[in-house]
Amino acid sequence: MTTSTETGSVTGTKDKDYNLIWFTEASLSNALRMEAYIQDAERDGDSELAELFRRAQAESRKGGEQGKKLLASRLRG
Repeated sequence: MTTSTETGSVTGTKDKDYNLIWFTEASLSNALRMEAYIQDAERDGDSELAELFRRAQAESRKGGEQGKKLLASRLRG
């Protein structure tokens, strides 16, 4: 059995476009996940850990926003 890279023939989406869509979704999903982690840390009184998760959440939001902008510009053509 030979293995080949998926280049859009199976999904109908080129790898680079799929990767951008995946990156955007993963970034936004991670921002949501960090909110739960922040609440857990705060509930246990660990402000240092909560701050780490806040910084991670901010970076995830930033990635999500950048991905959304790039997706929007590419969809407009």
